[in-house]
Amino acid sequence: MNSNNDKCGAMHVQKLDMASSAVLFQLRCSASLHTCLIRSPPTSMSRKRAAAGASDLVSLLMISCSAQKPSFSSKFDRLIKSTILSSVSHPFMRELQRLQLQVDVSKIMKTTCIKLVDAFVDSVFEFVDQPLLPSQSNFAPVDHELKEAVIIAASNVVGKIPDSFVEGVYIRNGANPLFGGLKSTSSMFGRSSHVWVEGEGMLHALYFDKCSDGTWTILYNNRYVETETYRLEKQRNKPSFLPALEGDSLAVVSAYLLNFLRFGKVNKDMSNTNVFEHAGNFYSIAENYVPQMIDIFTLEYLGDWNINGSWNRPFASHPKRAPGSGELVIMGVDVTKPFLEVGVISADGKLLVHKVDIGVNRCILCHDIGVTERYNVILDFPLSLDINRLMRGGPLMKYIKEGYGRIGVMPRHGDGGSVKWFDVEPNCTFHILNCFEDDAEVVVWGCRAHESILPGPDFGLNKFEWFETRLMPIESGGVEDESVFSRAYEWKLNIKTGEVKERYLTGTEFAVDFPMINGDFTGLKNRYGYSQVLDSIASSASGLQKYGGLAKLYLEEQDTHSEGLIRVEYHHFEEHTFCSGATFVPKEGGTEEDDGWIITFVHNEDTNISQAYIIDTKKFTCEPVAKITLPCRVPYGFHGAFMPISIQISPEKV
Repeated sequence: MNSNNDKCGAMHVQKLDMASSAVLFQLRCSASLHTCLIRSPPTSMSRKRAAAGASDLVSLLMISCSAQKPSFSSKFDRLIKSTILSSVSHPFMRELQRLQLQVDVSKIMKTTCIKLVDAFVDSVFEFVDQPLLPSQSNFAPVDHELKEAVIIAASNVVGKIPDSFVEGVYIRNGANPLFGGLKSTSSMFGRSSHVWVEGEGMLHALYFDKCSDGTWTILYNNRYVETETYRLEKQRNKPSFLPALEGDSLAVVSAYLLNFLRFGKVNKDMSNTNVFEHAGNFYSIAENYVPQMIDIFTLEYLGDWNINGSWNRPFASHPKRAPGSGELVIMGVDVTKPFLEVGVISADGKLLVHKVDIGVNRCILCHDIGVTERYNVILDFPLSLDINRLMRGGPLMKYIKEGYGRIGVMPRHGDGGSVKWFDVEPNCTFHILNCFEDDAEVVVWGCRAHESILPGPDFGLNKFEWFETRLMPIESGGVEDESVFSRAYEWKLNIKTGEVKERYLTGTEFAVDFPMINGDFTGLKNRYGYSQVLDSIASSASGLQKYGGLAKLYLEEQDTHSEGLIRVEYHHFEEHTFCSGATFVPKEGGTEEDDGWIITFVHNEDTNISQAYIIDTKKFTCEPVAKITLPCRVPYGFHGAFMPISIQISPEKV
């Protein structure tokens, strides 16, 4: 045994010598890179040299950081077993001390490597605020995080909360970037930037509690989703993750590698897009990571949800509950194969009962998935993430207009070969309104555009001009084939014959997106849908999307003025007032599909006041039945949801 110990000790010393040499060489390489940066302007040649030097540095750092990674737990288990059998105490203690030394050395090496990379990033990269125009002021983050709910005074409610309104929580997610806003970085490698959908998630919630005398108590709260990366940057008290989605290819590649080396992740866990419920638990989500479980009452982060370790990739932002079974159908993409997997979670949320690679040959940025009673519906449209394209000098994310489009229909628990693909006209559809079966056809309704609003212009160049042009109204000079103008659309997919029928449901008067329905009809044939209505003039003028109203879609009624289109009613807000996070709230005891309300956060840019509007869907064009003035500004965000749940506000709180 002593001989074996001597051999182990010799190997250990040899590894330490190798690692120490690597660290010393890293320091020299880092110093020479820093000198190159100071002496040379970022010309094309210097960037090539920087790229080569950075590549060498990254390789060395990766070698040294992995030079000592003993698996303490596995070795310890083997050691315990052998010790029990031999009952020899002194050799056991010596071996334990040796393993502990290895672990300590590994920690020291890892810490040293991270500090080296941090020093390199701090010396080479400069974080710069992305400026906002005055017309973009409500896209700016709020500085004040409440964390504890505050009472909305009765005097701040204009109108009346309906008696048949449901007790519960209206909650909306959205980006609220740390440190004052989205960032860009400039360096010897070029420039990289956050895109407009990035930024840490902040939840904004309204709580509705009906008192015994029939009056309502309303509370408001907001809180960051405190993901691991949020806590990391808060602890550092400075921007740390380099933007890794948009910009010069070399800058994005460098950000990708340096983020991974320092944090084990290429980007932040944003958790800023949607909120959903399953099996009595509540989750915040964005499609670059798994969901985060939250306490619906305090908005506190409770941990990541990977279904007991069985799901190892992100979720799409709109998982769907299957009609009948109550199972949750999910989907996740990755930049390496398998590019897209579909999963099914049990109704009680405890098990991943099905997981399958459906065999797509590209990483599509797929935001939504559809369900019917028997099928899952997958959108394979030409907005993709491509590492190979990035390495060849192109953008990481790109919409290929001349690419192909198809929709896949698969049985709920089908394998990869069970997907039936239907070729459709290429387009960009982020959001599905609903899907259902109609005899041999699967009908898919969504909001379709010719161009993708994400990520914007290649490499982030001339952003304002790009968005200004593509957000123009179609009926005022906009070119639809080059526009992000989104219209309600229908695909009919015949499972037996493979035939496809597709058509627009709405015209070019208004763009519609962020659709919603009565959730009881998800996956079933429905008659009504709702959406936010884009104010194309205000959006074009500001270079960002602003929604100045709501639409009610009568999906089974024809428009009397336009052949082939459906009837639509509009609810327009006051001038310079825009909404986000609209969602349907079913009426308590309602008997018809459209018995209920739309609730949404709105912001008046003239008064800088944020409110929540409640609109009767039976009297859609009328004034809101209630307008609730909020205690602070609510920036424009993404998706909202209403969670019917008993609040039971304590008398002390009131």
